[in-house]
Amino acid sequence: MLEAATDVDRVMTQRPAPHTLSDEALSELLGKQRFGTLATVKRTGHPHLTTMLYSWDAEARIVRLSTTADRVKVKHLRRDPHAALHVQGGDVWSFAVAEGRAEVSEVTTVAGDAVGRELLGIVPRDARPEDEDAFLEQLVAEHRVVVRLQVDRLYGTALDIND
Repeated sequence: MLEAATDVDRVMTQRPAPHTLSDEALSELLGKQRFGTLATVKRTGHPHLTTMLYSWDAEARIVRLSTTADRVKVKHLRRDPHAALHVQGGDVWSFAVAEGRAEVSEVTTVAGDAVGRELLGIVPRDARPEDEDAFLEQLVAEHRVVVRLQVDRLYGTALDIND
């Protein structure tokens, strides 16, 4: 804990400048992480923030997220598709933001349908369920949907602290 406080003190007194991350570095950061904070727009215009498991398809520039059809974020996105995903880097000094327009899939209704398979694809390979059929049935029971954030802007920074 003392070491972290020392790093903060050094940053506050020496004030190193953050540097902008390249598109490639931002994409790499998105690909390494599994959790991020999804921001949707409330009716009032204020952001609604929620932590979500996601997957990043760098080639298609799509963030995929799994949620249930009854969640408030789904209502927000159906009304206003503007959204952003904030992802923390490997330390508190770096981050990436993926902005774009989101679409919400139909609810998965039959175990193993296209939406269910897409939802299964969001689960990291090292965390895939042993009983895939039971998992797909659970997705149907939970009324799961895929949120697809088509990313049109990536931005973020890193702050290098040199010893």
